[in-house]
Amino acid sequence: MSPDPAQAAAWLSRNAVDCLPEGELARKLELGRPLRVKLGVDPTAPDLTLGHTVVLGKLREFQELGHTAVLIIGDGTTRIGDPSGRTSTRPILSDEEIAANVATYKEQAFKVLDPDLTELRFNADWLMMDMPALFRLLSSSTVAHVIEREDFAKRLAEGSPISMLELLYPLLQGYDSVAIQADVELGGTDQTFNLLMGRNIQRAYGQESQAILTTPLLVGTDGKDKMSKSVGNYIGVSEPAGDIYGKTLSLPDSALGQWYALLLGSEPPADLAPRDAKRALARALADRYAGAGAGADAEAAFDRVHLRHEAPEEMPDVEWAADGRGIVHLPGLLHQAFGVSTSEARRSLAQGGVRIDGEPVPGGELDVSIAAVDGRVLQLGKRRFARVRVR
Repeated sequence: MSPDPAQAAAWLSRNAVDCLPEGELARKLELGRPLRVKLGVDPTAPDLTLGHTVVLGKLREFQELGHTAVLIIGDGTTRIGDPSGRTSTRPILSDEEIAANVATYKEQAFKVLDPDLTELRFNADWLMMDMPALFRLLSSSTVAHVIEREDFAKRLAEGSPISMLELLYPLLQGYDSVAIQADVELGGTDQTFNLLMGRNIQRAYGQESQAILTTPLLVGTDGKDKMSKSVGNYIGVSEPAGDIYGKTLSLPDSALGQWYALLLGSEPPADLAPRDAKRALARALADRYAGAGAGADAEAAFDRVHLRHEAPEEMPDVEWAADGRGIVHLPGLLHQAFGVSTSEARRSLAQGGVRIDGEPVPGGELDVSIAAVDGRVLQLGKRRFARVRVR
């Protein structure tokens, strides 16, 4: 742990957006003990994304100074859905969906965090409270205060509905801080209201209020919106190296500086053109999340397919059962090989997006002979390949 609290506070907050209240983090560090630093993530999808790693990386920095990271998996709050940044009510996930997502989060989070300095908690353990406990929590805030938050105020002005559960969400997240006795809470800038609510609720329960530190929101691969599974502009930390590499190359040049700063902690190399800086970033991210050397392998595979227009060295096989007519129905084969709907397959065929051994299938052709596909490489779009085996 750093012997100089002021210096440690300056280092921890160097790339943060807000550190509130002013001077509070340094005061916490002056306590001279390991701090309990809280981060909550709701398992709304199976994958943690590169966007999550920005704040996970900040939590790791606290660990490097000897503090305890308390990672809260929001299996309780997910039953409500965080309204932050939302223009409508989130769909509620089933218990089975939540359990399936929770199962993947620990392994993914430990790609960034030190497991030995991480306390993993699940907020359903304390949020499934009895009615007297819930009434006490509800009495710790007011409706007027909750609807001050920008998301709610905007939706009220537009006449959009806000469920009572959504109004409850900031209080439940705040109660997490009470349950684990947080000294510091981290979050993206879209979490500022919820983090401040945690301070209020801790005071209501007779605890010292936490310091809060917010990090920037990483833009997605479209270079515009916050990285999000719902938008589809994300890269998951558990994705194959080839997907991490290829998706990173789709990033607009305008977002390159932010990705370098937030994900690598540096600026793009001054001696590299944007294209080459992007390739270096893609290699680094693939190495970090898929293993050393994965970036170079992904780049070689990418160049083979997209620069030299060759088939990849490795690809899955797809088996097609011959029906005695000697004909293969391409929409059905594409569905079997890549999981696309037959209507999507027909559209791709009509648009010339399907190739066999590198040769485009003539638009509108739906049926081909077995000899035309057996043992050959079927390609859909730029990145999906399979070798056809007719049985």
